[in-house]
Amino acid sequence: MEKNTEAIRLDKWLWAARFFKTRSMASQAIKGGKVHLNGNRVKAARDVLEGDKLQITIGFMEFNVTVLALTRFRRPAKEATLLYVESAESIKAREEQRDLRRMANAGYA
Repeated sequence: MEKNTEAIRLDKWLWAARFFKTRSMASQAIKGGKVHLNGNRVKAARDVLEGDKLQITIGFMEFNVTVLALTRFRRPAKEATLLYVESAESIKAREEQRDLRRMANAGYA
């Protein structure tokens, strides 16, 4: 994995980090307000830098991640997870939401 000191477009980074299957899907999510960079709504062409904080909403799931590395290329999933770190609160909240959805679907809620 290459280490870049230069910035990269937000839609390209989201695609490379495997949050979205295509860049156009990433662009649509950004345009729809599903992605916030450092707490602000931004455009797809906005540059991402190491250390930036992203809030990404995909369906019912919400990810709060910090950018650790930049790359212009889509790599295997194991390498893509090295591009960011997700906060512990974000992981816990997603697991709780997943459990609530499972119980609701099973008729417990």
